[in-house]
Amino acid sequence: MKGLQIIYQIAILYAFTWIGNVFHHIFPIPIPGSIIGLILLLICLSLKIIPLKIIENGANFLLAYLPLLFIPAMIGIMNYPSLFSISGAILCLIGIVSTIVTMLVSGTASQFLEKKTLKRKDNKKCSSHLSQSL
Repeated sequence: MKGLQIIYQIAILYAFTWIGNVFHHIFPIPIPGSIIGLILLLICLSLKIIPLKIIENGANFLLAYLPLLFIPAMIGIMNYPSLFSISGAILCLIGIVSTIVTMLVSGTASQFLEKKTLKRKDNKKCSSHLSQSL
């Protein structure tokens, strides 16, 4: 029974990808159809049009097997030993630096937003406390 549920949920995810591809072919948008489908899915989940329970198990199943999709790409790289030369070292350095920069920017932004949220909560507490004491 759980297998059928997972297949159904993967079909829902595929339907969003398909709708995104159709949307991409109808309108000349420079965004891939799969990304449009993901944006539509995000909008539906955010607006609670589709509850998370409807796709949760299917998405977890796909995420569990995601690393298997990288194996062919890694084997394909083995056919190009020139990537492991100076160009490969530069590509690895770019990957490492961009990862570090992304982590720093994300961490700084999240800390900034967290401080702003806490400050807003403190201001609400202070203003509600003062209005009650008067």
